[in-house]
Amino acid sequence: MWKRISSVLAVSALALGATTSAQAADKVRIGWTAWSDAEFTTKLAARVLEERMGQEVELVQTDIAPQYQGIASGDIDVMLMSWLPGTHSDYMDKVGGDIVDLGMLYDHAKLGWIVPEYIPEDKLNSITDLKNDAVREKLDGEITGIDPGAGLTRLSKKAIDEYNLDYDLQISSGAGMTAALKRAVNNDDWIVVTGWSPHWKFGAHDLRYIDDPKGVLGSWERIHAQAREGFYQENIDAATMISRMWIPIDDLQAAKMKVSDLRDEHEAAGEPAAGDDAET
Repeated sequence: MWKRISSVLAVSALALGATTSAQAADKVRIGWTAWSDAEFTTKLAARVLEERMGQEVELVQTDIAPQYQGIASGDIDVMLMSWLPGTHSDYMDKVGGDIVDLGMLYDHAKLGWIVPEYIPEDKLNSITDLKNDAVREKLDGEITGIDPGAGLTRLSKKAIDEYNLDYDLQISSGAGMTAALKRAVNNDDWIVVTGWSPHWKFGAHDLRYIDDPKGVLGSWERIHAQAREGFYQENIDAATMISRMWIPIDDLQAAKMKVSDLRDEHEAAGEPAAGDDAET
């Protein structure tokens, strides 16, 4: 899979030409959450650090709130999934003064509520359309969400309040959301999911965002890397590599779709996905 995403690595060559492992350091502890974009970006960086720079890496999987807390306390060295300026603003308000921004990894990311294209636009094109009784009945009064601690979940709860919607937000996970979406699409059922891009689901299904006229769910976002204080000084090679990462969002979207396809091939053959090595 490494060769198949070489187009992603080509971006700035991930600064490998400018960094070496001359400054040996303790292992790099990278926090990540089980979201497809976080997993892909994190494991990509980890592989570069290990295979190209000879650094030991420990991946620390946890929810997003403990990641920010871990960076602020020094228990985690770096995280690669800081959605700014809106989605993770609550976390940044609490710990922003105690962590170090290593720079932007990619931009033009987006949050919103998503529906399959087969749902007629004249029936459901905006969050305001969800107030229609016939639409609510089609959806069983449910919106399929993700992790309880996600910024998207917080904003989705706010949207339900702001639009005065009589809907339940079904708390799940990123994987649970995509599984529910797949089941609905296979049966042409109506569904609204909380989602984001880049995400492989847009390559797997014909989907669209519905309008958010009040802007509750935010606008375009930028994804940054955040590090604990002192990380740059203690491991300048790793910090420099991460600070120079830049992944065009179209390349990231395409690479993640390839990963999803490869996982489907493994599952169809009854094979494990090599401990998620397919992700990198």
